[in-house]
Amino acid sequence: MIPDDYSTKMRSILIDGARYRTTFTKKFAERKPYEPENPKVIKAFIPGTIKKVHVRRRSKVNQNDELLVLEAMKMKNIIISSIDGVVKEVKVKPGQIVARNAELIILK
Repeated sequence: MIPDDYSTKMRSILIDGARYRTTFTKKFAERKPYEPENPKVIKAFIPGTIKKVHVRRRSKVNQNDELLVLEAMKMKNIIISSIDGVVKEVKVKPGQIVARNAELIILK
């Protein structure tokens, strides 16, 4: 017996150049498409409090430079730059509470 969340309509899917016919669950058919992370947008990987910001607008940063300190669960996490660039915008200030995936710094 096929569950209610399956569509009886067969659909094609392409995997590594091979085409397959299958049915999709409703959840799978309505999923958000994958978007690769933008290395120029620094986001909070965990909710917490901004303790210190080491850069400001128009600051030049190199790969592995410290950008800010994010405290979460009494642990201080040093956020570093993964690329070379110039700070386009700092969206946080010390003492600010941020949610997971909140934009912290934007590089250009």
